[in-house]
Amino acid sequence: MKNNLVILDNGAGSIKASTLSKHEFGHEDVKLIPNAIVRSKGDKAAYFGHEMAKCKDYASLHYRLPFEKGYVVDWDAQKAIWDGVFSDQVLGVNTSESNLILTEPYFNLPNIQDIYDQFVFEEYEFLSYHRCTPASLIPFGNLFQAPGLPPPDCAIVVDSGFSFTHVVPILNRKIVWTAVKRLDVGGKLLTNQLKELVSFRQWNMMDETYIMNDVKESCCYVSTDFRKDLETTRSDPVNDIVQRYILPDMSANKKGRVLSKEAVILDSEQVLVMKNERFSVPEIIFRPDDIGLDQSGLASTIAGSISCLPRDLQPMFWENIGLIGGNTKFTGFRERLLSELQSLAPMSCEVAIYQSEDPIIEAHRSAQIFASRPDFPSHCVTRAEYLESGSNASRRKFRDWKVQVQMEEETEEDDDDDDGEEQDGEKKEEQRRPQPPIVKRPRGRPRGSGSRG
Repeated sequence: MKNNLVILDNGAGSIKASTLSKHEFGHEDVKLIPNAIVRSKGDKAAYFGHEMAKCKDYASLHYRLPFEKGYVVDWDAQKAIWDGVFSDQVLGVNTSESNLILTEPYFNLPNIQDIYDQFVFEEYEFLSYHRCTPASLIPFGNLFQAPGLPPPDCAIVVDSGFSFTHVVPILNRKIVWTAVKRLDVGGKLLTNQLKELVSFRQWNMMDETYIMNDVKESCCYVSTDFRKDLETTRSDPVNDIVQRYILPDMSANKKGRVLSKEAVILDSEQVLVMKNERFSVPEIIFRPDDIGLDQSGLASTIAGSISCLPRDLQPMFWENIGLIGGNTKFTGFRERLLSELQSLAPMSCEVAIYQSEDPIIEAHRSAQIFASRPDFPSHCVTRAEYLESGSNASRRKFRDWKVQVQMEEETEEDDDDDDGEEQDGEKKEEQRRPQPPIVKRPRGRPRGSGSRG
């Protein structure tokens, strides 16, 4: 494409944005922008998305999120954040002269997809755009690349993000929607759980979402032996697991940080001691029933997804499991998942897990490679097509989950009809066959069987 291309990985927690130049498609710097409107109680100011970097007082921030339970529900807030992203302060693009790649949630609702189309073509007037889920971009990237081997045709993408964790099978670069599984555990739930634990045991941090999210990212890890670590923190008060986190000092403009064991604590510093919270919070991804969620853990969810796929292809899915999303950055995440999957996989299958250097922007990097392909324009809907057909142009071009499910249901109905026709044919054939003669038997008891007085 001759015009600028804007790539917008529109996540519920953060937006990953970049532009590709007119002449060359190279890896440009990716900008991470909070997908929220934040109001600070300290300076009474509101910060829209990219303006969050100007905030000096992170205490008791109030968040207004465009996403709720994985879907965009506040379009006024989303538009305000997008306006800032497209402005000269971030990307500095003229949308009416640019093309767009935009990611959407898994199992996105049709009426929400129509609003996406309206914003892209009517509000911002992009020349063309491609809308897809983050996992559908991964086959075009480098996550599954191995030296001397072509990209795999069968793969499982585990996308653990802000709202949910999705297990997405991909066959020939297309999502197998009937085997996609969702785990209702994401980064937001983990942060809220950490807030409750810390507020119950130490400081009241229920209003400190920003600070506790930083604590989660700085201190938490996935335990490879949960019971052993739990017993260590219980029996030995001084152990290698305990960490000290210095809470931020807004008056001195000091950010929060993890304190080394040898460091001395000043009298003016407030310390948050992280014990079993470090590993018990990420444990929810692998044991959701710890907080009352009636769902299987991540490893069982992956195994359940693979079991829904064709039996002869299942070994290839076990060998190509990729991790994307912010939660997969926890230390020990890959090792724990690998050990649990090896116990669930068939003996004849080898389990291999691929992890990106930066799983947060992996889908965005894959989108950049996808945009450099010569056939990329054929995957886009143009403004002229939208003005002619409306959102029907997008429905024809973007084959999403609803279309595939409907097609498979129709196939099942056809199979049922064929079975019914075969049964009818068998009945007619039986009717044509000569029937054996019917022998009438007398009613009542046979002679001589009665009793005499």
